[in-house]
Amino acid sequence: MKILTCSQQKEADAYTITNEAIPSIKLMEKAAIQITEAICKRWDSTHSFTVFAGPGNNGGDAVAVTRLLFLKGYNVTLYVFNVSSQLSEECQINIQRLQECKFPNFNEVYSTFNFPKLKEGDIVIDGLFGSGLNKPLSGGFAAIVQRINASPATIVSIDIPSGLMGENNSNNIRQNIIRADLTLCVHAPKLSFLFLENEEFVGEWENIDIGISKDFINQVNTPYHITERNDVCKLIKPRKRFAHKGNFGHGLLIAGSYGMAGAAVLSAKAGLRSGIGLLTIHTPICNHFILQTAVPEAIVQDDVFDRYFAAPTEISRFQAIAIGPGIGQEEDTALATLEQIKTCPIPLVLDADALNIFSTYQEQLDLIPPLSILTPHVRELERIIGRCNNSYERLTKAIELAARLQCFIILKGAWTAVITPDGDCYFNPTGNPGMATGGSGDVLTGILMSLLAQGYSQEEACRLGVYVHGLAGDIAAQRLGEISMTAGDIVEALPEAWKSLTIS
Repeated sequence: MKILTCSQQKEADAYTITNEAIPSIKLMEKAAIQITEAICKRWDSTHSFTVFAGPGNNGGDAVAVTRLLFLKGYNVTLYVFNVSSQLSEECQINIQRLQECKFPNFNEVYSTFNFPKLKEGDIVIDGLFGSGLNKPLSGGFAAIVQRINASPATIVSIDIPSGLMGENNSNNIRQNIIRADLTLCVHAPKLSFLFLENEEFVGEWENIDIGISKDFINQVNTPYHITERNDVCKLIKPRKRFAHKGNFGHGLLIAGSYGMAGAAVLSAKAGLRSGIGLLTIHTPICNHFILQTAVPEAIVQDDVFDRYFAAPTEISRFQAIAIGPGIGQEEDTALATLEQIKTCPIPLVLDADALNIFSTYQEQLDLIPPLSILTPHVRELERIIGRCNNSYERLTKAIELAARLQCFIILKGAWTAVITPDGDCYFNPTGNPGMATGGSGDVLTGILMSLLAQGYSQEEACRLGVYVHGLAGDIAAQRLGEISMTAGDIVEALPEAWKSLTIS
């Protein structure tokens, strides 16, 4: 699914109106019907609705929804804010249609406004401003937003919470943004919906399909996408009947240190559960028997040192390598890691402490081979790029880093972003808060290394890997609940996740 910028969404509407021979007012009616249906599925007519409509087309949507709810027997009060006496044409048409229905609770506001009393159980429909907003709300509209937010009513925003901008909110005024419980977004979510700090404004969101031209969607270029199930199912390579372990690659996992054998165990098990033919774990001597016992399917290769990774190893027989889970940041480990990657000719995954090492050795970043996969969470990334004020800035800097290093960056979290060297961003929809537990990242590293060893391209491995990782987390959450989940539960759910993606 492509995520359009707000300007592209306007272009999409205009293209659809012109090329699909559908007038703007009919497209608005189509949106209003879908929005009304979504509302009626959640709330019956025992609730009172108060609609706040702005002067533009977002307000026109809100007026149309008011009419449709009224015709379905709902108790609705409408406030249209016409403070500049410049309602959009579509908004005016919908007001006329509403009046023709003899709607009794119509209020047009020109200057002074007495805010209505809202009680618990009431539903507010926010149609003040849409995605065309390009500066923070101020004055009277800011005051209205603050009063709505302070009320006990449930808030539903049409397309986007009023006051929120579709992409960059770095200079926005947070107290002047609607805090919606539900956002009914037209066609697809806005980029800003996928950022942590905007969750309190967007709430739950649901897509409303109004039939935007597929030709336009296919033609338009955008760097932002949401990976969908069909996308990843197409990536999975079928296995031939006469295949053997040599067909599915031999991967090297450099992981573990004294007290951190578990990171190596989790990563290795995830790799083995993701189809790799052979797996070798390079680990300090102290972890040898732990790994031989916990992961008997793997080959264990001892490092020269007892307690941590201290010497690079020969890699000519491997098809992919992953470095980082639980290796620590001893000086010898850092030097060994830098030496290991310096001339690495095979696909490489860098995770956890392998990335943290580069926060100390910033000048060595350019040693990272092109097309390597880096898998930082927010703090690991910021140790390299510096502290960021918000998610938009962080994503922008991550895109710049991927371009500079010509690497893939997997920025982990809710809506994990796969960033390509060319600047494309694929947001992953699977996963849940139960995965916010130690070892989850180690599991992902094992999956990625396994896929690379099997011959998947770096982009395929990233997109497929994060999707199945999140899907396994979702399966584990269904079984156990989010609170009780551990990273080991994600590993245990991998077979079901892979199976669900390969059964037609």
